[in-house]
Amino acid sequence: MKRKTKRKINFLKALPFLLPSLIGLALFSFIPMVSSLLISMTSWRGMSRVTIFRGFFGFVRNNFIGLENYIDILRGSEVWRVLGHNIYFVILYIPLMLSFSLLQAGIISSHRKGVGVYRVLYYIPVLTSWVAGSLIWQWLLSPVYGPINNALLVFGITGPLWLHSEIWAMPSIVFASVWKDMGFYGVIFLGGLLSISPEYHEAAEIDGATPMRKFVSITFPLLSPITFYVVMLALISSFQLFPQVMVMTDGGPNGATQVMVERIYNYAFRFGRMGYASAYSWILFVVIFTISAIQNYAQKKWVHYE
Repeated sequence: MKRKTKRKINFLKALPFLLPSLIGLALFSFIPMVSSLLISMTSWRGMSRVTIFRGFFGFVRNNFIGLENYIDILRGSEVWRVLGHNIYFVILYIPLMLSFSLLQAGIISSHRKGVGVYRVLYYIPVLTSWVAGSLIWQWLLSPVYGPINNALLVFGITGPLWLHSEIWAMPSIVFASVWKDMGFYGVIFLGGLLSISPEYHEAAEIDGATPMRKFVSITFPLLSPITFYVVMLALISSFQLFPQVMVMTDGGPNGATQVMVERIYNYAFRFGRMGYASAYSWILFVVIFTISAIQNYAQKKWVHYE
């Protein structure tokens, strides 16, 4: 009984310090989420003004259509095609991002000559805005005047149309995304590499282990918690793919790069179907939540903590 009373007193003492954060969380997270869920069950087209004074719940009641938006989306073929594009992006992006991030972490953790300059340069893409980075990649991948195709012509190779090709458009977005993100994830891997005790590698060297054997048997298993964290972040960001698609292809050519968030944006702000877009966003939430839950369960099989 005394413990409960003490906890209550401690909570009341802490409450004034927690209130600013709790109010911010309610105003900018909880209330918008609940509002979005209610709007997803309406036919609101975003043209009428919704205010507290007019009564939000009255507005919802007058425009309420139940689960009709969800049924229309799930019965149609578009959501499955678009979700397939997201999954295709993940399949290409995750292995490339992990490989290059690990490689960068290995380079910047070394003490070779010139690595100090590289430590500055490799992080520049992370600091670059997605709009600027996407415009750079549009120029690089231009089939007419882009330096990549011009370089290929030197070797007698005719480069593809890249962003104008249904086959190459998504891989092009993957290349740009890996270029932009590998510095960020490389820093995370660097922290993991520096936390590994050098005694493990010294003992392996005494036993005659090759660099590859040390990486496979020591480094990578000890990095598994960091790898799990990076994969989780990368999966979530992959399903939130948006700015590079909008700038580089706008969902084209012929819908080959249409993804979930791009659909949400277009339905909300181009087609004026706010309720439909909100339903799309909640379907995306369920997809991300399910994948995260599966990944969290699967970590028990391959993540090894010291």
